[in-house]
Amino acid sequence: MKAIIQRVTSAKVTVNEELISSIQKGFCVLVGISSNDTLKDVDYLVKKLLSLRLFDDESGKRWQKNIKDQNLEILCVSQFTLYHRLKGNKPDFHLAMQGPEAQTLYSTFLTKLGEQYSADKIKDGKFGAMMQVHIVNDGPVTLELESP
Repeated sequence: MKAIIQRVTSAKVTVNEELISSIQKGFCVLVGISSNDTLKDVDYLVKKLLSLRLFDDESGKRWQKNIKDQNLEILCVSQFTLYHRLKGNKPDFHLAMQGPEAQTLYSTFLTKLGEQYSADKIKDGKFGAMMQVHIVNDGPVTLELESP
């Protein structure tokens, strides 16, 4: 399981110009699920995501506070393209988990984030849809996490 985490001042997801979700300061997380991923990978990613210290403390010291310390929001977006391989110039996505199985594991990821943090702080795009993701990257700060 892989996540691209972007610290943002705001982010939103639209589908066909309809607003699906939006957040203010927090994380926008692009989440990819490989065909080999299990609940163990979900648990690892949830724990790491909620523990990442990407925010300044009250005195301005960098990299001291995590998302929970700051009581901020997380916007998650399913992104199967994170598990691509290039065949020449064309992407191949056979390493990504497919359809209903991927949606179930992704939903479990969202549920566990909510359980270990706060369900009202976790926002989501629209699984399987052609989404437009609008972000204002803060820093910019962008990190990649991948389960072992």
